Amino acid sequence: MERLDGIERTEGVASAFAATRDGIDTMLRDRGLRSTSPDLTGESLIRGARASAVLDGSTSSLDEVRAGAGDPVAQAALRLSVELLGLVPVFARSPAQALARLHTVAGAGSVADDQLGRPRDAAAAERLRGVLAVLPTKRPALVTAALLHAELVVAAPFASGNGLVARAAERLVLVSTGVDAKSLVVPEAGHLTLRPAYESNLRGYAGGSRAAAQAWLLYCAEAYAAGAEASPLRD
Repeated sequence: MERLDGIERTEGVASAFAATRDGIDTMLRDRGLRSTSPDLTGESLIRGARASAVLDGSTSSLDEVRAGAGDPVAQAALRLSVELLGLVPVFARSPAQALARLHTVAGAGSVADDQLGRPRDAAAAERLRGVLAVLPTKRPALVTAALLHAELVVAAPFASGNGLVARAAERLVLVSTGVDAKSLVVPEAGHLTLRPAYESNLRGYAGGSRAAAQAWLLYCAEAYAAGAEASPLRD
């Protein structure tokens, strides 16, 4: 992906992500990360599931999702939230396998069984291989998470739920790299808070220019800061 070579060093990107990472680290440290309970992680995952579902068209409320109810999109997002942390070691070993599992979970009941976890066709399989080229990387983890998210949405390798899978994969990067080992930041809520910018920057990213990729990254630095503010640690 030539257009992404050194993208993390373009104007404003490094400083924006450094500031966001410092804010996340400060929040986790100041609130005593070691003393946090699994309930806080669970709440973060539920908030993320609901936000991700809404971004995919769900009208379910947070209370409905928390109760295990809601429309089919919310149900799919909730299933992903339940499965997500168990996939951290799989993601570290085989990102492709982890993405396949994410789609299997998200797509259950909405596509044929033989489409679950598989690219739609040969062209989609090739696009997925291209997506995985952003991993592994020496880029900062937050940058990698942002690029994986955008690449999955744009490539749309699966028959359904590509947005849900992309946002779940984004969170997997944050957990597996240790940025947010207990998954207390809610990046999906950050994207929902900034929804117009989220959607417009993804459309720009799909255009393929380096400038649009830079704009997406600058947007994501802001979204991840908003995701930290949405953490249950802030309650």
